[in-house]
Amino acid sequence: MDITLATFEKDVIAASTLAPVLVDFWAPWCGPCKTLGPMLEKLEAEAGGKWKLVKVNVDENQELAAHFQVRSIPHVMAFADGRPVDQFVGVLPEGQLREFIERLVPQGADVARIEAQAALAEGRREDAYEALQAALAFDPGFDEARLDRIEMLLDDNRIDEARNEVDLLSPKTTQGIDARFNAIKTRLDAVDAADLPPTDALEARVASHPDDLEARFDLASALIAHRKYAGALEHLLAIVQRDRTFRDDIGRKTMLSVFDLAAHQPELVSQWRRKLSAALY
Repeated sequence: MDITLATFEKDVIAASTLAPVLVDFWAPWCGPCKTLGPMLEKLEAEAGGKWKLVKVNVDENQELAAHFQVRSIPHVMAFADGRPVDQFVGVLPEGQLREFIERLVPQGADVARIEAQAALAEGRREDAYEALQAALAFDPGFDEARLDRIEMLLDDNRIDEARNEVDLLSPKTTQGIDARFNAIKTRLDAVDAADLPPTDALEARVASHPDDLEARFDLASALIAHRKYAGALEHLLAIVQRDRTFRDDIGRKTMLSVFDLAAHQPELVSQWRRKLSAALY
C-alpha cells in the first residue's frame, strides 16, 4: 500500500495500535529498493495479518521523508502503538529481516496490551484498564503498558494514581531520554498549571508584556494541559527566540516533548519542527 502525508495518520499511526506497521521509504530509481520491496511483500503475505507493510515514495513525499529524517533509501521504520520503535537502512538478508520482524510481533504481555488498545478504541475503558493490568501481571517491568495506563489515568484526570504508576517505572525509562516518558512528564507538569491564573489572564499578561517569559511559559503549560498544542508551541517558540538560556533552555526542551504528545498530528509537528529549526539555525 502506498501512502502519503495525508493518509499517514490513519494508515500508520492508527493502524499500528492494532498491529505493527513497517514503513518502507523507497523510490523508483533505487536499485536496492527493488530487492527489498518484494522480500517485504512476501513476508507480509506469509504473516497473515500479524503486521502490515506500507510504502512511501520519497520523491512524491519529501516532507514526510524529511519529518522522519530519511537520508538514504531503502529505509524501513517499524511503528507500534502509534510511534516508531525500530528501523534499518539498506537491504537485510532474508534471515535477518525475519528476525527484525519477529521482534515486533506481540506475545504474552504484548497480546494483553493489544487487547487493551482495541478496547480503548471501542470506548470500553474499564476493559482497557483490566487488560493493561493483565499485561503488567505478565510482566511488571513492561514499561510501555504502564505508560499506556498512565496516559489513560491522565485522560481520566486520575492524577494521583498516574503519579503512583510513574513511581513504578524502571530507571531506564525515567532516567534516560525516553521520548514518551518525557511527554508524559510534560503533561504531569502541566497539570500544575491548574493552579495558575486563567488562560485569558495569562494571555493578557503576554499581550501587554511580550518579553515576560515566565508568563509565556505559564500560558504554554496551561495550553498543554488543555491539549491546545499549536498555541502552546507558539509561546514556547517565542521563548526560544528571545532567550535560549531561560530556565536552562526549557522552551526548546518542552517543544520537543510537545512534538511527542502531538505525534498523531504529523502535519502540525512537521510545521513546528521547521519553525524551531529556523529559530535555532
